[in-house]
Amino acid sequence: MDEQARRRRREEARERVRRQRRLAVAGAATILPLVVVAAVLALGRAGGESQTADVRAEPPPQLPRGGRRILPDNRVVAYYGAPQDRELGILGIGSPRRAARRLERQARPFRRSGRPVLPAFELIAAIVTSESGDGGDHSIRQTPRVIARYLRTARAHKMLLLLDIQPGYAPFLREAKALERFLMQPDVSLALDPEWSMDPGELPGDSIGETDAETINEVSRYLSGIVRKHDLPEKLLVVHRFTRDMIENEDLLERHPGVALVINVDGFGDQPNKIAKYREFTRGRRDRYHGFKLFYHEDVDLMRPRQVLRLRPQPSVIIYE
Repeated sequence: MDEQARRRRREEARERVRRQRRLAVAGAATILPLVVVAAVLALGRAGGESQTADVRAEPPPQLPRGGRRILPDNRVVAYYGAPQDRELGILGIGSPRRAARRLERQARPFRRSGRPVLPAFELIAAIVTSESGDGGDHSIRQTPRVIARYLRTARAHKMLLLLDIQPGYAPFLREAKALERFLMQPDVSLALDPEWSMDPGELPGDSIGETDAETINEVSRYLSGIVRKHDLPEKLLVVHRFTRDMIENEDLLERHPGVALVINVDGFGDQPNKIAKYREFTRGRRDRYHGFKLFYHEDVDLMRPRQVLRLRPQPSVIIYE
């Protein structure tokens, strides 16, 4: 092959290399925008999914009037009773709607010191009876229909519903678990009435019942588990008492996350005796919140709201029967 032919072939080879390079660069230039577009679309989809997830994610449940902590953020003012008999308390006199309107008026004077009022219905969900009943435990359960009726009215007025247990011979925890479908709601709490927790052989009205710290603690743990499992706002656990031995071993009472333990000073009488009993049961007790109960008919010279608020420590829960 002569020199001229060799030069021609070398030139052709160089030209092929140049064409390949041009094609490679052109291909890269074509692919790069596609990659960028694909990346942008992918990010857009991811962002859209994230935004959609953010939009769809519901905030955790709130209390009826906002927030997730009942105490000490609010002062609870409640009506107690059941519709089966007006003697069971003021809540059962008239319709739930009428009770709500009266309760709003009663709660208004307690809005002091910058502490908002959260009204509540305390409905007796298990009612002690002198007859043994079908289960033989001297207590009958409120029907779900009745509880739902009071819950609807409480919600319409942005109030709490407190379910009170008068257990007779039944264990408190068993009766609390029977109410679980309602306790899973963010605006439903629990109250225990040891006066009506009887030992077999005792009859309601003939004997005064009692409970102990271990029983209260197991109910409190159960409530705390419901709050944690369903990401609920805080719940009240109100325990009524009007004698010193109504709660045995009360120094062993525990506080559990999501549960505000309230020991409510119960019992009717004249003002000096009620005040003295409140002081006796609350003195030095900083491991729980305090409640105070008033009786429209049985109390002598019913204390007015401003007198109740002069109690020290100030009660966080006030209940009218």
